[in-house]
Amino acid sequence: MKESRIVLPGEEVAVEEEYLAAEGTYNQDGVIYASQYGELVLNREEMTAKVVSPNPPNILRPGDTVFAVIADTKPTMATCDVVAKEGVKRNVGGETYGTIHVSKISPGYTEDVSKEFRKGDIIRGKVTQTKPSLQIVTVDPHLGVILARCGKCRGPLQPKGKGLYCDSCELNVSRKTADDYGKVVV
Repeated sequence: MKESRIVLPGEEVAVEEEYLAAEGTYNQDGVIYASQYGELVLNREEMTAKVVSPNPPNILRPGDTVFAVIADTKPTMATCDVVAKEGVKRNVGGETYGTIHVSKISPGYTEDVSKEFRKGDIIRGKVTQTKPSLQIVTVDPHLGVILARCGKCRGPLQPKGKGLYCDSCELNVSRKTADDYGKVVV
């Protein structure tokens, strides 16, 4: 059996002796308070008190597919700034600075991250962890670079063979590209 009503942040909603604090609530000195505006749901079967927001923040969770911009590369890791979550128009809230370990870039062996990603590349990745830090992988064929620019002229790179090619500079470069490279609108 469930009981519900609308509550405001900071409002006392239950006591710890009867319910456990769940999503949208917190426990302080044995009293459970609402941490957000929304519908209080007291679940008597599960003995939980939670507040469901009508307009929840866009918080990243493991399994989410995200779009990010590569901020920097080191031989064993790339850092990126998550700019969007696939299928969600609302801005991402919370931690958006993530890392991609060299072993999580492609299914094969990657010796150096800079051969797969470059600063400024836009990638699609999957969140594997959010705490204590945001971790992203691009191993699957649908994940990886979706847009890259030439390091010399900054023109868009085109897919050619297993790599990318700059028409202006006639430069071939390698990247871990997504299977739909150049066709994605973020």
